[in-house]
Amino acid sequence: MGRQRWRDGAGALVVVGQSGEGACVPLEIAGSYRARTKGLLGRGSVDGAMLLTPANSVHTFRMRMAIDVAYLDRRLNVIAVRTMRPGRLGLPRLRARHVLEAEAGAMGEWGVRVGARVEVVEGSAESAGGAGRLG
Repeated sequence: MGRQRWRDGAGALVVVGQSGEGACVPLEIAGSYRARTKGLLGRGSVDGAMLLTPANSVHTFRMRMAIDVAYLDRRLNVIAVRTMRPGRLGLPRLRARHVLEAEAGAMGEWGVRVGARVEVVEGSAESAGGAGRLG
């Protein structure tokens, strides 16, 4: 299985539920070193979620808000979910290949929990329904 590489840009995050349906959330993809380094730093809020890839840990130094962090394995299965206050350093997750960030409380509403699977659709959030599925 080849390594999936995403480019910086927009997309959609689809949270696959137990019954097959899932939440569709606007997604910002940070695939370059520069975009991953910046992440959500300096923002007061975020619309949807941000995918940091590749990544296995995050920090919240210089952040203005608490965030939810989901660690994903190479198949985009959620292996851990944490809420982090500003000024914290998250421990690296050995099996994590990608990290999702969102405002605190958002992931619970979307159904992102340990064992859930997510899908990433590249392209604008509006065209995500017709774009090719990745993951």
